[in-house]
Amino acid sequence: MHEELENFERNHVRDIVEPPPNRRPIGTKWVFKNKRGEDGIVVRNKARLPGVSSKEGIDYEETFAPVARLEAIRILLAFAASKGFKLQQMDVKSAFPNGFIEEEVYVRQPPGFESARFSDRVYKLRKALYGLKQAPRAWYARLKGFLLKSGFVMGSVDKTLFLLSRGGDTLIVQIYVDDIIFGGSSHALVSSFAKQMSREFEMSLMGELQFFLGL
Repeated sequence: MHEELENFERNHVRDIVEPPPNRRPIGTKWVFKNKRGEDGIVVRNKARLPGVSSKEGIDYEETFAPVARLEAIRILLAFAASKGFKLQQMDVKSAFPNGFIEEEVYVRQPPGFESARFSDRVYKLRKALYGLKQAPRAWYARLKGFLLKSGFVMGSVDKTLFLLSRGGDTLIVQIYVDDIIFGGSSHALVSSFAKQMSREFEMSLMGELQFFLGL
């Protein structure tokens, strides 16, 4: 729980403010999950603080965010294999709190972590929380903006596929919510992208992606 709240502070997710008039702050609750390794043994205990009971037209408007289809990932794997690309996989830690929201959203203080000095105040969100309807859209917009600013071109059909061409080399990036698959013709270009992502977001590099023809 402390790690989750530290992520909020580090990412400047919210400000503590006076309760707004004629607005009912949405609730929050702690959700706990055990993350297991390949052998089924628990390797990490995770706690999330999602926002709940948000209302359409008040707390959110648009919620749609594109998600890569399985067929698109298969095509990427086949293309990478034909070109001899080594694909890497990474995920973003606490991805949704990296996404900026356009709506004015207020939430109650986290249960068990209310401010002793300002117990009657609420949080005004700068960025999304897990559980908010617009959170996936906000995260996708943030990541898409970062990639386009970095020189990538978004696929005309698949909006989760991004390409970067530099000096005759190609870098391919496929995003699936907070998981990212990437690879290219140049090891230096791939390494540079991984470092650039790590500077912008808190990442976990999962290593080389292993795949088989039967996938």
